[in-house]
Amino acid sequence: MISCLSRSRSTVLISGETGTGKELFARAIHYSGERRGKPFVPVNCAALPDHLVENELFGHSKGAFTGALVEKHGLFHEADGGTLFLDEINSLNLPAQSKLLRVLQDQEFRPLGSTKSRAVDVKIVAATNTDLRYLVETRQFREDLFYRLNILSVELPPLRNRQEDIPQLARYFVKHAAEEFGKSVVQLSPDAIKKLMDYAWPGNVRELQGVLQRAVTLAMDDVIHAADLDIAVQESAGSYAAVVP
Repeated sequence: MISCLSRSRSTVLISGETGTGKELFARAIHYSGERRGKPFVPVNCAALPDHLVENELFGHSKGAFTGALVEKHGLFHEADGGTLFLDEINSLNLPAQSKLLRVLQDQEFRPLGSTKSRAVDVKIVAATNTDLRYLVETRQFREDLFYRLNILSVELPPLRNRQEDIPQLARYFVKHAAEEFGKSVVQLSPDAIKKLMDYAWPGNVRELQGVLQRAVTLAMDDVIHAADLDIAVQESAGSYAAVVP
């Protein structure tokens, strides 16, 4: 789907559990399309204090408030011509959602304290680990913004539902970690692969990467065995599936 999504100018909404690789997917969309020579600007909406959201996204003009001694460009200005990745967009407060909707509709924004609007050409890719439809129903997320974001949508499945990807991902992470840490580890034993396949991965791809980085760091030879993998035996894919629908 990446090639199709990268060719479209429409907004993209990526949903999935934490650790499934939503930012990686967003970067792939950006760098596969015509905007790849322009900025890719990621922002974690959950990390933005409510009183600073508007300033961070749209910037401010000189004298907009006490202490605003110079003009400051916001993230929309920084991403002009490229892609703005809004991670955990479900965390935006309602006033910020309203202002974001205006930008998506008009392709222009007004910095704090400014009397003039500024045109902007930004592709929005948003991500959420929460069901936005539920937040709309409970009036925690604007319905009109949801439909504006949900023009093109994709759901990244959790790692436990795509076990066939585990061996390839594991070999990639081992190779990358070995290069990073200067180790001679080159492969995973069959019993190590089986242990990885049997685990539920509640932390998804991010947890897999962390487990393999640790294994490579502590490896005593060039092969990683099942005993080298620090994962709980009881967290099997079968037992996890019995708890989580």
